[in-house]
Amino acid sequence: MNKLRIWIGAVAGGLLTAALTGVMYLANKLVDLPFIPYELFDWITRVMPGALVTFGIDLMIDTMRMANVSVADSAKTAEQIAANIQFVALGTVAAAVYFAVRRTWSFSGRGSGLVLGALLGLPMIAISVAIGQSPVAPTIGIVWLMVLFLAWGLSVGYGYDRLDHEDGPEPAPADAEAHEVDAETRAAGAERREAARMHRRQFLVRLGAATATVTVVGAGVGQVLARSEERRRAGEAAMTMAHETEGSPRVPFPNADDPLMPAPGTRPEYTPVKDHYKVFIRVSPTVIDGPSYTLPITGLVGNPLMLSLDEIRERYEPQSHYVTLSCISGRLGTDLISTTYWTGVSMQKILDDARLDGNAKYLYITSGDGFYETVPLDEIAADERIMLAYDWDGHPIPVDHGFPLRIWRPDRYGMKQPKWITGMEITEEYRPGYWVERGWDKRAEVRTVSVVDTVAVDAVYESGGRRLVPVGGIAFAGAKGISKVEVSVDGGPWQEARLRSPLSDTTWVLWRYDWPFESGHHVFRVRAAERDGTPQIEEFRENRPSGATGIHSLKASI
Repeated sequence: MNKLRIWIGAVAGGLLTAALTGVMYLANKLVDLPFIPYELFDWITRVMPGALVTFGIDLMIDTMRMANVSVADSAKTAEQIAANIQFVALGTVAAAVYFAVRRTWSFSGRGSGLVLGALLGLPMIAISVAIGQSPVAPTIGIVWLMVLFLAWGLSVGYGYDRLDHEDGPEPAPADAEAHEVDAETRAAGAERREAARMHRRQFLVRLGAATATVTVVGAGVGQVLARSEERRRAGEAAMTMAHETEGSPRVPFPNADDPLMPAPGTRPEYTPVKDHYKVFIRVSPTVIDGPSYTLPITGLVGNPLMLSLDEIRERYEPQSHYVTLSCISGRLGTDLISTTYWTGVSMQKILDDARLDGNAKYLYITSGDGFYETVPLDEIAADERIMLAYDWDGHPIPVDHGFPLRIWRPDRYGMKQPKWITGMEITEEYRPGYWVERGWDKRAEVRTVSVVDTVAVDAVYESGGRRLVPVGGIAFAGAKGISKVEVSVDGGPWQEARLRSPLSDTTWVLWRYDWPFESGHHVFRVRAAERDGTPQIEEFRENRPSGATGIHSLKASI
């Protein structure tokens, strides 16, 4: 009976925890109350060993690639699904344990349910307070969560009282006494057992229907609210874009007169903000209030600063750059890479105002999502392009991408460029950054990469008596630039592709190679060289710890 009791508890606990999740999600989307599944997931990934976190990231990305799913579009959705499953599993296990040990407790069903709710709820509340994602007052969040978890515990206790009916074993008399067993007693016992089983099934069906309704309504309405907010933000971004990727641009691109047209199917040269890839350490983006925001710059400085957004915008001369940003987690051919227009202020000017101490060597940056990173001051002194950015595409950086401030460092992967910046401290000693502590490269300098985006078999054309197939893609080397791209087909000789002028010296280059048509199955490979002629690394290396290298290829049937 104990195993059966555990399984019944697991089913009841799973149903009730799913309903609890739906209620929390709806409240989160309605009035920004805490959503424990995401906060629990964020806390666990923060305290887990770095190698285990990296293994999880690699597993998720590899699974998506095998399923031919866009990592840039789906990574956060996958994390959110995992967070919800993890929380429901926790509630399921807690209820199963409760059902297993309930008979040893001296409390009543109601009292024991309250104890169970408190045992699960108090750690979750502590995690919520530590993570601090919800903008509502902490007291309101604590009271709300305590009420929810106590109600959940009471529901599990009530479920136990309704479901824990002892069937009793089937009578099995000894041979010597078999003649004394009354047939009516056996029949009555069988009826009681069947009645108990029917009672459990009926109650579980009713419980399932009730919790499914709560779960679906909570999750469904919450999702409608979330999508409505996403559409509102996307609509605002589309209406206020400084650039357009189709038709006549509001702001002409610097290479607008370049005659080389990308091969059909090549990724857009300029990434609309709404399509820019997103990678951050929490399940959901961090929200920071702009009007009340101030940036403290402290530590080894003669003039500590407390700068508001308006002061940063108005006090310092702005600078703007077209920037390609890439994620160190991306594999060869990744879509975790995007290009847009950044505006901000040179870090040199801000640090000049802070009056650095003679012993100052590093800039230690902290972020609202718990991220942190260290930037050498000599790197800033050598490159005035390193900026504290506040605009993308001519408008404030979206919440999803780091509002109100993020730093840009040319020639570094995204892991070295904090967003949602909340503090800067000038130090003498180096402190390893968030991902460095978890086993990634200390410098994280962009590795040169080239990608075949398309073999445009539907765009075959004739020129000079030959049929040609447009082949195209990108090449990127950070701030080192690209001087040459070559293509090889089926292991043949390397042929030089044509390059389109880049948007800037810190963006990717689009390339095109018009290949003489030949029917059959083919493999197209690409390689690139940096501005000074240094070839990209052709040896295949995994993305961890320093970024992926190797020759990218694409198969096509023509």
